[in-house]
Amino acid sequence: MTLVMDQQHIRNFCIIAHIDHGKSTLADRLLEITGTVRPQDMKAQFLDQMELERERGITIKGKAVNMTHRTPDGTEYQLNLIDTPGHVDFSYEVSRALAACEGALLVVDATQGVEAQTIANTMLALEYDLEMIPVINKVDLPSAEPDRVAGELEQIFGFRRDEVMFVSAKDGLGCRELLDAIVDRVPGPKGVDDAPFRALVFDSNYNTYKGIIAYVRVEDGKISASDRLRVMSSGRSVEIMEVGVFAPEPTPTGSLQAGQVGYVATGFKDVQECAVGDTLTNNAEPADQPLPGYVELKSMVFAGLYPADGEDYTRLRAALEKLKLNDASLTIEPENSGALGFGFRCGFLGLVHLEIVQERLEREYDLDLIVTAPSVAYEVLLTTGEVIRVDNPSLLPSPNSTSEVREPILGITIVAPSRAVGAVMELMHARRSEFRRMEYMQGSGASNGDSASADADGQNRVVMEYTMPLAEMLADFYNQLKSRTQGYASLDYTFEGYRAAPLVRIDILVNQTPVEALSLISHRDNAVAQGRGIVEKLRSTIPRQMFEVPIQAAIGSRIIARETVRAMRKDVLSKCYGGDITRKRKLLEKQKEGKKRMKRVGRVEVPQEAFLSLLKIGEDG
Repeated sequence: MTLVMDQQHIRNFCIIAHIDHGKSTLADRLLEITGTVRPQDMKAQFLDQMELERERGITIKGKAVNMTHRTPDGTEYQLNLIDTPGHVDFSYEVSRALAACEGALLVVDATQGVEAQTIANTMLALEYDLEMIPVINKVDLPSAEPDRVAGELEQIFGFRRDEVMFVSAKDGLGCRELLDAIVDRVPGPKGVDDAPFRALVFDSNYNTYKGIIAYVRVEDGKISASDRLRVMSSGRSVEIMEVGVFAPEPTPTGSLQAGQVGYVATGFKDVQECAVGDTLTNNAEPADQPLPGYVELKSMVFAGLYPADGEDYTRLRAALEKLKLNDASLTIEPENSGALGFGFRCGFLGLVHLEIVQERLEREYDLDLIVTAPSVAYEVLLTTGEVIRVDNPSLLPSPNSTSEVREPILGITIVAPSRAVGAVMELMHARRSEFRRMEYMQGSGASNGDSASADADGQNRVVMEYTMPLAEMLADFYNQLKSRTQGYASLDYTFEGYRAAPLVRIDILVNQTPVEALSLISHRDNAVAQGRGIVEKLRSTIPRQMFEVPIQAAIGSRIIARETVRAMRKDVLSKCYGGDITRKRKLLEKQKEGKKRMKRVGRVEVPQEAFLSLLKIGEDG
């Protein structure tokens, strides 16, 4: 199969939206209308092939697919669609997809309207200077309010009413007109056909037989399966094993040309040899300049991953390396803990990202894992003037050698019903946040600041902006926000930098021995309450021993909280049916001596539930 097409007849676009606004369903309809997937092979959320994606109903990985559409005048166009995730933790996937496109469909639910991620993704698309097509989906639902939502799009983003497309992805209403609008409004690629070949790697996967499969957007020139490839960052070259497009399964085409989106099977076996963001070129006629790659993301949340069985360490390392190939935002660093043995300190973009990686490791690679409580990375200014980055609480230097500790700060956007403003403000106040601004959506029927008319109708909504420390988000923030707004609030956040704060390290001692994996960094004002909460949780999760186990929280040498796990006692007097009291006393003293010796030499195993209990600190707000 060979696909050669003039760039004028190629359109590269992606679908961006908030979670559950119908991206994947819309992609299904477009695949069906263009005949890309046979009716007998069609299933709901066709592009969400991962078991976890289908279970949770969210897109985790961006997918590329090649479609052919014939316009009413009979002209044939090649449409390259990239379906993107909607969750804020996977916004890096969205940014990579945007870099490979010239246009984007902004999908908004006709019942829910503009949400926080809608705003964030639109701003991201505008940064890449993409042609935006606003699409209001689910117009067939009885509760749909397409006019209200169109008003929100006009107010917030400045779209004209005649630019907005009204569709129902479920039953195909308006989808054929949407394909024609993509052809008319999204510009074609502007690559140079006869320039040296250059292609940007926007994603990759690993195949046992074909090595690293690079998903590429060809910027200039042409490549065929008989050419030799060069990776511009490392200078390594390799014979191409296969070249093709996603239609929607990987389909060999023999060549790729300027403007196309497809894949190249490189044969590389090492993860580092062809990374996301690299530029590929022809080894015989290499290009001079690589394409601008992606801004390297800094991980926001860190956690330790340890195998429950120490012998699985090498399997865990191999699994993490393969996952990293498919997930460029995951960072891995080996670490050793006295309590848990050998494992890895991993960096994630958020708590959902952490959950997904953990589940993929357990399901796809059959690993039994212990995951420590998540923490964030801090900047520490030492007394010497040096600035270091600390992502493990147990590595925080002593107060004597630090001038200040800086914590990561987020810019938070919350879209919520106007009736929930008080509940949201109360929650944010308890999380050390700073209020920035608030604006009522005029498309909802309330004028700016007109809270009285907003409260009259529960559907009227408000956009609230705050700054808040990232550490406060780890303590069950998202669940609290949802429960206080009856599930109607949506959230988006961006990293804004570091800010100095009075932070201290809380050490957890079990039977007088510090457990590094349970250490955490806290604000000085919250430290005592947090330490008390942790030791109370641990008392109920650490099993009773034959000796008394003290659990303590300490800041430096000062104990701020203590709980005790009572000892299990054997009734040594059960065989005494009377007789001299000295006999009983002797038995009790012997038991007491044995327990003292056991406490001195005994080790307390800290179960996985103890680490999980730290995640629940702060549930009560």
